[in-house]
Amino acid sequence: MRALVVYESMFGNTEAIARSIADGIEASMHADVVEVSAAPATVPADVTMLVVGGPTHAFSMSWPSTRRDAAGRATSVISRDRGIREWLGALPGVTTKTVATAFDTRATSRLTGSAARAASRRLDRLGFPLIASPMSFRVTDVTGPLVDGELDRAYGWGKALGSDVVVQKPTRPLARSPHMNLYRRPYPQGQLGEA
Repeated sequence: MRALVVYESMFGNTEAIARSIADGIEASMHADVVEVSAAPATVPADVTMLVVGGPTHAFSMSWPSTRRDAAGRATSVISRDRGIREWLGALPGVTTKTVATAFDTRATSRLTGSAARAASRRLDRLGFPLIASPMSFRVTDVTGPLVDGELDRAYGWGKALGSDVVVQKPTRPLARSPHMNLYRRPYPQGQLGEA
């Protein structure tokens, strides 16, 4: 069993969360952490769980214009040219039994939206069984730092994800009808993944 954690990060906060999640997953299985520009074009067949994360920009996943804006706030940014929006958009439909989930970093304001929710919807449309609801981790300001305790929370979430995959490999939910609410959470509140 192997997990692949693909992240997009501007100022290092999302990268730190991705690495902490991977450390937690390592309690159950091997986890590779890859910056989105180095991520594979398809999910390898031996990957049991895919975890995708990025910063919330303009209420959702980043755009080229929002990454350019972020680059203007610091001397160097990590994910300058490609984000998880483009990577997910280029992925083919599911060809493996890989389960998936998404996370994001966002400011403490409730008006920031969520890149994780948008990425989770994209993963679902691609056919990945969702193992957990999207998770958000907080930063104090646009450039960070992370709110105290978020790295520990990310580690705990990763540990729970890894354990859940090992104990019970979930099956894909029933296909959605056109009449279902597209924003329905894949799992009930209070379970793994609730912020």
